[in-house]
Amino acid sequence: MSSSERFARLRAECGRTFVLALPLMAGQLLLISMNVADTILSGQLGTDVLAAVSMGYNAWIVALLVVIGVLMAVTPAVAQLDGAGRRGEVGHVFRQTLWIALGLGVLLFVGLRFAEPLLDLSGVAPEIRPGASAFLSAISWGAPALALFFTAKSTSEGLSLTRPTMYVSALGLVVLVPLAWILMYGKFGVPKFGAAGAGYAHAAVLWTEAIAYLVLLARDRRYATARLYECFEAPQFAAIVRLLKVGVPMGVSIFMEGSLFVVTAWMSGSFGPVAASAHAIALNVASFTFMIPLGLGMATTVRVGNAVGRRDADGIAWAGAAGFALVIGTQVVAATVLFLLPGVIAGFYTQDAAVLALATTLLGLAAVFQLSDGVQALFNGALRGLEDTLVPAWITTLSYWGVGFGCGWWLGKHLEQGPVGLWKGLVAGLSAAALLLLARFAWKARRYQKQGVPERAPDAPPPVVH
Repeated sequence: MSSSERFARLRAECGRTFVLALPLMAGQLLLISMNVADTILSGQLGTDVLAAVSMGYNAWIVALLVVIGVLMAVTPAVAQLDGAGRRGEVGHVFRQTLWIALGLGVLLFVGLRFAEPLLDLSGVAPEIRPGASAFLSAISWGAPALALFFTAKSTSEGLSLTRPTMYVSALGLVVLVPLAWILMYGKFGVPKFGAAGAGYAHAAVLWTEAIAYLVLLARDRRYATARLYECFEAPQFAAIVRLLKVGVPMGVSIFMEGSLFVVTAWMSGSFGPVAASAHAIALNVASFTFMIPLGLGMATTVRVGNAVGRRDADGIAWAGAAGFALVIGTQVVAATVLFLLPGVIAGFYTQDAAVLALATTLLGLAAVFQLSDGVQALFNGALRGLEDTLVPAWITTLSYWGVGFGCGWWLGKHLEQGPVGLWKGLVAGLSAAALLLLARFAWKARRYQKQGVPERAPDAPPPVVH
């Protein structure tokens, strides 16, 4: 293949990936916009409320990342079946995942109801803990809905139907902003719940989104051939174990990255409300920019999964290359904006001079890790499409906790650089993960090109006869 043919192929692949990813990126931005809205609303109620919602939200993230990671096993399974022309088997995967989702949702609910000791052990400043605990108690009511929502979301995306995620997420944001304002500020005769109001609003939105998505899957004709609601199925051990073998390492991998940010937030909280608030602002912005490469990674999961289903080794490699090219472009833009305008961005969240100054510094460090954060998200997604999740789980554990936490603790605590040192650790951890995950995908892609792509074993039981 000549260089001009390679460029034409890459451009075509980028176009396909971008079309698939655009609704996913929009959906992810809408999802994180809910946290942005909470942060802005909390900031207007004072530094203590802002810190409490931030710390509570970070504790919520610790648990929900495991749930989301496990349920993301649905996307590559569905994408591979769709690519192999076995769309009718998707319903079996969906129905068995609903049992996993219900179990995870109940466990998350119970865990959040008893999260206060975790806050005590985390070293968060005492004045922040009551508000954070109230937030967690309130948001726990939405835990089962979260699991159901991500089951529906992962199924739809695996079928390359990505716009519904954008629409449902938009609905959630439209409901959240006024509801959170009413509950947090005590409007229209409603008691002023403060930090707890943000939690109740999120719980209500999660149920709204879950019900809306499940109804959409039932009524939209595009899902008819997947036979999602064809029959009732009791839990089937073999099917659930197969999904968990892929999903649990995914949950570990996502948890390792997310928990590093959470523990960094808690460690920042140990330096007091100013440090906690500045960290919340910087993390909020970094999380917002991260939604772009995360959406590209999700689209790449589908593209790679479809290629696996077709047993197309070259398609796997090209899907990874297209995602990589796109993520480099988006992250260069994000890094440039954060590097040039950190003070302006931080000013949207707070006018407290001390918080503003520290948040501006942290946003500068966020600009540094934009590229590595995007690359690791992209290749995590590409490897999920291959259902290669165990080795990436080890890679992320080593990178985020061995390199990232180790460097952050040494610089932040031992050398007394505070939150700035902690964020330097984030840069180191994300960079290590990006390099190792890229190398892992390149090795797997070359191996498939030499040895061929194995055929996927059947997932479904014999068809139900009505």
